[in-house]
Amino acid sequence: MLLEQTYEKLIGMKLYGIAASIKERLERVDHQSLSKEEFLGLLVDDEWLYRENRKLTARLKVAKFKEREAAIENIDYRTPRGLRKTQVLDLAQNRWITAHQSVLITGPSGAGKSYLAQALGLNACRNGFSVQYVRLPTLLAQFVQARAQGTYDRLLKRLSKLSLLVIDDFGLASLSEIERQDLLEAIEERYGTGAMLVTSQLPVGDWHEYLGGGRIADAILDRLVHNAHRIELSSKESMRKERAALKHGGQSDK
Repeated sequence: MLLEQTYEKLIGMKLYGIAASIKERLERVDHQSLSKEEFLGLLVDDEWLYRENRKLTARLKVAKFKEREAAIENIDYRTPRGLRKTQVLDLAQNRWITAHQSVLITGPSGAGKSYLAQALGLNACRNGFSVQYVRLPTLLAQFVQARAQGTYDRLLKRLSKLSLLVIDDFGLASLSEIERQDLLEAIEERYGTGAMLVTSQLPVGDWHEYLGGGRIADAILDRLVHNAHRIELSSKESMRKERAALKHGGQSDK
């Protein structure tokens, strides 16, 4: 009865982590020799872990990654494609995110750009950063919808609050004048306050022409390329097909 009352009080105080573990911990034989301080410490750890897991779940929901299993430790360095492990591991420390810098990943289709981008994004999520992954066509469609619904400024504000914005598939289709302006607004709102990660099949040297040249292109590239970390992939084999084959074969992607 006393334990049930304690459980109800824990639920009432929203200490769900302790509530979920206290009965099991009290019954465990190996806990009987623990001091009161040690036992209390375990309960506090349970609560802390519960809350951290809930925060991570919320961040992952906002992030909207397509590949939830993308991981730094599973990145393939065996296939020759210009990917340096030292650079990836350095980026995995997330210093570029706290410094509000950019990472630009370029290379042909199937070189593993999206997987690498999402692995870095998921790593950031697991380390407490707010992240959102979005394909450029989807982001531009969101601006069209927001403008029609009168929520354009709200969308810009939401994007500006993210620690990291990952834009995939930059350069797949030509942009209209208003789309270029929308892209500039999104980048401008984040400049100096958040990090960017952009993937593209186009070499960075072709981005100015893709953006139509002129002042808007200058402004976008000035904010994206300045202090950017670049990864230029070159692969004759499709990493996407290789990962699919490895999964069917029951092997890891290492």
